[in-house]
Amino acid sequence: MSTATTTVSANPVAAPPGRVRLLSDTRTSAVRVLLAYRHSPGLILASLAVPVVMVLVFGYVFGSAMTVPGSGNYREFLMPGLFVMVAVNGLMPTMVGAARDVGRGITDRMRSMPVSRTALLLGQALADLLVNIVVLVPLTLVGLAVGWRIRDGLGPALGAYGLLVLFRFVMTWVGMYLGLAAGKEELAGQLSVLTFPLAMVTNAFVPTGGMPVWLRAVAEWNPVSAVVGACRRLFDNPGAVGSAWPVQHPVTATLLWSGLLLAVFAPLAVRKFVSHGR
Repeated sequence: MSTATTTVSANPVAAPPGRVRLLSDTRTSAVRVLLAYRHSPGLILASLAVPVVMVLVFGYVFGSAMTVPGSGNYREFLMPGLFVMVAVNGLMPTMVGAARDVGRGITDRMRSMPVSRTALLLGQALADLLVNIVVLVPLTLVGLAVGWRIRDGLGPALGAYGLLVLFRFVMTWVGMYLGLAAGKEELAGQLSVLTFPLAMVTNAFVPTGGMPVWLRAVAEWNPVSAVVGACRRLFDNPGAVGSAWPVQHPVTATLLWSGLLLAVFAPLAVRKFVSHGR
């Protein structure tokens, strides 16, 4: 008995089994999701096609009729908003995917295995994050091709991309909770339509100055507007003028919104995953 005790104490740097299990299960869950993308490359293409089409439609079809604050180019005003839309769009497929797993019994089978519940969801979120980074690369190239420019150096630009990745991570957790709460793929698909105002009542596509006072307040306090404003500031692109605190301090507002939403929805998603059907 004393020998065993001595052996354990002589190896204090060994990682706790719980931590090893969390890392291993997270990696396994992430690989599972990435393999699904590998066998269905159309999922990535679809994620890329929507913002690229929006660049063409908004930038060239509607762009001539849009007025940008100051003397800015509308496509430079637009591109940060489209980058953020890529992050927001992660909400809808995540909702539907989580609800589909519940409806098909995949969630129940995963819960029956001796794995970390948190790791299963964390792995899915990290895999989605990697896919988002892959999508941002060609979208950036498309933006550069249509006249968008990074005008404040590499450091601030990397900060902007970091905020985009963070917000996508947050939206993934929100989507997982809503999908688990919905429980049915059809219901999740219908609820995903409700995310449309989240993306549109913002400063992503048009300045908020021409909106009615009440709608302008909603748009300027929308978390999406904070991320868009932060990216415009860090890329040094034309921005929307506003009086609300998130518009005046977009980087700080983005970090606060992201921290708050993650603190609320990540535990809710794990709890819903563990307790679903009980």
